[in-house]
Amino acid sequence: MSTLRVTQGMLVGRSLDSLQASYERLAAAQEQVSSGRRINRPSDSPTDTAVAMRVRASLKSVEQYTRNAQDGIGRLGTVDQALSDVTDELSRAREIAIAGANTAASSPESRAALATELEQIRGGLLDAANTTYLSRPVFGGVTAGTAAFDSAGNFVGVTGQITRQVGDTVKVRVDADGQAVFGDGATSIFADLDNLATALRAGNAAGIQTGLAAITARMSTVSTAHADVGGAYKRIEQAQSTIESQQLDLSSALSEVENVDIARASVNLNLQQMAYQAALASTARVMQPSLLDFLH
Repeated sequence: MSTLRVTQGMLVGRSLDSLQASYERLAAAQEQVSSGRRINRPSDSPTDTAVAMRVRASLKSVEQYTRNAQDGIGRLGTVDQALSDVTDELSRAREIAIAGANTAASSPESRAALATELEQIRGGLLDAANTTYLSRPVFGGVTAGTAAFDSAGNFVGVTGQITRQVGDTVKVRVDADGQAVFGDGATSIFADLDNLATALRAGNAAGIQTGLAAITARMSTVSTAHADVGGAYKRIEQAQSTIESQQLDLSSALSEVENVDIARASVNLNLQQMAYQAALASTARVMQPSLLDFLH
């Protein structure tokens, strides 16, 4: 039975291989401590790298939901303020209609003054109906234009809903239906105010009552729309709370996968330094044989 003869060259080669391996472990330990990361390249841990990629993809989705929620809050806040202004304007118009009904037999000058104020209210309502957010009318549907209604009270927007995805299964409408709130053309609140102003100037009691009823009905419609906006606003606020929790959980998960425990990494670095020094000393002894060692 033959035995394997270990030569000086084999011993040196093995020592150098061990020294190189020890040096690579030391370099890896130093990189982890200096970077604070356990994974600095995919080859460090292919499995954990795949996990980190999935977590990062989820984080990007959550970050997009955050941006969507912020945009939705901004839009709904604008709609909410506009509807509050509309409610105030309609409340004053209703007061004028009631006053006009009680003074149908008063002087033409008094009725004309009420009609003039109604026309000013109509202008305020038109401004509210064309309220914009980021240069787009919040009551104009999906229009790319800058107005939802023209001066005659005709809807010039594009019917459709603007929504924002604020969760995996949560999509919220962030605008209001301008045609439902204000009507359109001959059936709009603008036409109702025009007719009421005409009735006031003419002292037409029946026309004034008709205008009063129309304003009262429109106030109810606006109130419903306002409640819907409030509900949507609350849904987005709740979604934001969920998003913040998800971001925290995902960030923690990513840190667990990618980052190192600095205390443990420092201990490991010290161990690798000592191991490398020992390997270096051992290799140095192997690399410096004396002539007497060769003769033996």
